[in-house]
Amino acid sequence: MSDKRSIECGIVEQQPIPVIEERVRNYALIRRVLLTLWATALVIYFWVAGIAADRTSLIFFLAFGMAAATVGRRRVSTILIDWLPFVLILMLYDWTRNVAVWLGMRTHWLLAPDVDKWMFGVNPTVWLQSHLKEASPPWWEVIVSVVYMSYFIVPYATAAVLWVRDRAVWRRFAVCFIAVSFLGLIGYTLVPAAPPWAAAKCTVAQVADGPHDPPCMYQPAGPVEGNLLGEVEPHHPGAAPYVERISDRGWRVIGLDLVLRAVTLGQSKSNLVAAIPSLHAGLTMLLALFMWPRSRWLGKTIFTGYAFAMAFALVYTAEHYVFDIILGWALAGAVYTAYRLIDARIVLPRNARKAAERELAANPTGRTEAQSQS
Repeated sequence: MSDKRSIECGIVEQQPIPVIEERVRNYALIRRVLLTLWATALVIYFWVAGIAADRTSLIFFLAFGMAAATVGRRRVSTILIDWLPFVLILMLYDWTRNVAVWLGMRTHWLLAPDVDKWMFGVNPTVWLQSHLKEASPPWWEVIVSVVYMSYFIVPYATAAVLWVRDRAVWRRFAVCFIAVSFLGLIGYTLVPAAPPWAAAKCTVAQVADGPHDPPCMYQPAGPVEGNLLGEVEPHHPGAAPYVERISDRGWRVIGLDLVLRAVTLGQSKSNLVAAIPSLHAGLTMLLALFMWPRSRWLGKTIFTGYAFAMAFALVYTAEHYVFDIILGWALAGAVYTAYRLIDARIVLPRNARKAAERELAANPTGRTEAQSQS
C-alpha cells in the first residue's frame, strides 16, 4: 500500500546509482621518477665510461631523457620522427667536413694572425698567455676548461629542452643549427686555416706552400724560434714562454680524467685546419640570439655571458683567433636574421592562413554559437 500510495502522490523512490571512480594516472609523478632514474643512470655511466663527446652518443642519451620528460604528453615515436633527420644531417656534416683536404685547398696560416695583429697591434693569444698563464693552472682555468668543453654538450641539451617544451620552436632552432654548421663548413672548405696553437709550432718557411698538416704542427709543445705568432713573455714565474694549447688544463686541477678523455676524443675527430669561422663561437652566439626573446633577464644574461665566455676561452687557450670568432658571430647573426625574416614573412602568415581555413571548414556558415542561439 505504501508503494502504491507513493506512486499516486507522484513520488518515485529511486535506487542509489553506484559511482565508479575513474583512476587517473599521475603522469607528473611518473615523469619525475623517470627523470630521476635517467639522471642517476647518466651520472653513473659518465663516471665509469667518461662524458660522451661525440654527437651521436650524446643525442642517444638525451633521447631517453626526452622520452621520460614527455610521458603522457607525446608518443615516444615523435622523438624518432623529429630527431632522426636532424642526426642524419649532422652526420653528413661530419662526413664532409674534411672536404677541403680532399680538394687539396691551400691552408691559410697567416690570414687570421695578420688580421688580429692589425686590429689589436699584438696577437691576443700571445698577450693573454703572457699576462695570465701560470706555471700550474690556477682555479679559474677550471671555468675556462668547463666553458670550452660545454660546446660539445650545451647546444644539444638546449635543443632537447626546447623539444620538450615546444616542437615548433625546436624545429626553428634545429634549422638554424644546421644552417650555421653547414655555412661554417663552406667557410672553412673555401678558406681552410690553422689555429693559434698550430701556428705557434711553425715558421713561415715551414708553411710557405700552405700545407694542411705540416710535420711542425705535430711536434711537442715548446719554444720555436721565428714562429708565426711571436714569443710569449710570461708575467708569472715558471710559466711556459711559448703559446700552448691549454683548453684542457683546468680538468687536471680537479683530476677528472673522464673529461680529459672526452676532450681528447673530441679534438682528435675535429678538422685541425677549420678555424675560419669558429663554430664554437657561432653556435654559442646562436644560442644567445635564439634564446634572447624566449628568456627572462636571468636567461638573457646567462646565454649572452656564455657566448662571451666561450670567446675568451677560445682565444686564451689558443684554439681560435679573434678574427675567427668575429666571423662565427657574424654567421650566427646572419642565420638568425634570415630565420626571423622567413618566419615573419612566410611561415607565420602561412600558418595563419591554414588555421583560418581549418576554422572555416569546421564552421562553414561563419556564425558563432551565440549568433546561432539568437
